[in-house]
Amino acid sequence: MTFPTWSSTRTHDERGAVLPSPVVLLSIVAVALAAIAFVATRGDHAPERDISATKAAATPTGSATAGDGTATGQPSDGTSDRPSAEAKPTPKPVVRADHAVVVFNNTRITGLASRVADRVKQAGWRVAAADNWYGTVPATTVYFPKGKKAVAEQLALDLGVARVLPADTSSDMSSTNLTLILTGELD
Repeated sequence: MTFPTWSSTRTHDERGAVLPSPVVLLSIVAVALAAIAFVATRGDHAPERDISATKAAATPTGSATAGDGTATGQPSDGTSDRPSAEAKPTPKPVVRADHAVVVFNNTRITGLASRVADRVKQAGWRVAAADNWYGTVPATTVYFPKGKKAVAEQLALDLGVARVLPADTSSDMSSTNLTLILTGELD
């Protein structure tokens, strides 16, 4: 058996550059792009949602009169007395006693639902029931039936609850009352 021999066409004084393989080059580019993306998006986070009741931006004012005694239709400060497109009507105040709350405990803390139900009553709300919730809820949440979002936001403010979502009436959530599902002690 004979082995092939290759003649060397290079002399020892010649030098060449060894280039990395395309896979290595692509890996370096990918790591560099990931680092740039990380630095560029580092301060971004979802804005917190303000669940407080909105208030009207401006109140209507009476019309002023011109120097000759005729009405100008403009207030004395030069602004129009028509409400701006951004002004929203003032929401009706929530009468807590007119709304019932169902409190569910989704923890292993014994008596949590009844303790929070007492706190709900002290805040002026009616408590329809307090029981255990069997299911998975990621965080303490106030669920509201259709048409009661502002009421649910007020309950959330009263109790310091951050999550307010529409009720899933296909589950055990009430279609008429607010549903509060607890995943831990309230602050």
